[in-house]
Amino acid sequence: MRIIISLFLALAMLIQAAAPVPRKAAELKVLEPSGNQILMSSLKGKVVVVQFLFTWCPHCQNTAKVLSKLQNELGPKGLQVVGLAFNDEVQTKDAGKNNGEVLKFKEYASFPVGITTRDVVLNYLGFSVLDKSWGVPLMLIVDRKGMVVAQSKAAGGSPELQEEAPLRATLTKLLREK
Repeated sequence: MRIIISLFLALAMLIQAAAPVPRKAAELKVLEPSGNQILMSSLKGKVVVVQFLFTWCPHCQNTAKVLSKLQNELGPKGLQVVGLAFNDEVQTKDAGKNNGEVLKFKEYASFPVGITTRDVVLNYLGFSVLDKSWGVPLMLIVDRKGMVVAQSKAAGGSPELQEEAPLRATLTKLLREK
C-alpha cells in the first residue's frame, strides 16, 4: 500500500512540476502568418514577454491589450512582447500562410503573434502532458541576459503576470537592469 501511495505522490508531483526559474531561455521560434520568423536568441538584450494563447479566448484577448499597451510604452526602453497561438484552430492550418485566426487576433495585439503546437508550449514551460489543469494565457518573462525569470504556474493561473500593475512593476524593474 505504501508503494502505491508513494507512486501516486511522485506522479502528482511530476504532473505539477514546471521547469525551474530562473533558467536559460531555450530557443523558441515565432512564425508569423506573413512568414516572418523571430527566434528567441535574436531578442537577447531585450526584456521579452511571451504570451502563449488561444486566439478565441477572451482572457487572452484582454491580456493582449494590456501587453500591447506595455509594448507601446516600454518598447523603446527594450521590451519585446511576442505571442504564440496554439489552439486547435491554428494547429490544423499551414502556419506559414495567412492564418485567419491569428490575423483576427492581431486586432488585440500590436506585437508579433505566431503559431505553435501544444507540445511545444508544454515542453517549453516544463509542464507535463499529463497535467490538464493549465489554462490560458500562459506567460513567460525573459530578462536581458536571456534568462527565464518568471512564468505561469501550471495550475491556478498567475495574475501577477497578466494584470497590468504587477506586470508593469516587474517589467520596469527588469528594464532598469543592464
